[in-house]
Amino acid sequence: MGISDFASKVIGDKRRWREYKARTRRLPENYRTAVDAIERYLMHVGPAPADADSAASMFEDLADLFEQAAADATPLRAVVGEDPVEFVEAFLQNYTKGRWVTREKERLVDAIKRAEGEDGRTRS
Repeated sequence: MGISDFASKVIGDKRRWREYKARTRRLPENYRTAVDAIERYLMHVGPAPADADSAASMFEDLADLFEQAAADATPLRAVVGEDPVEFVEAFLQNYTKGRWVTREKERLVDAIKRAEGEDGRTRS
């Protein structure tokens, strides 16, 4: 399965995905290269396939951000900073719904709370 096939499955609405891809193709080459790299990263760590609407909104917002940066001739490093991973992780904080990492963090916290018991003492 190619990235476009996977993306269509994750995003759900193929029309929205095609519109997003058309928008990013119109970006200047350096912005497009950056968006492609961020997109690939987001495919691995972004919202789960069950939350296609959140994923679609996330990619549309990414396109908005880079379209505006290109229109303003904002340097890429001014957009993503010195650490692109930190940028993407901060960007993702706006889309926590449906992220498998978020769900797993919640499960871990809940499991530890259950293991401690309600009074905070460790169960034997």
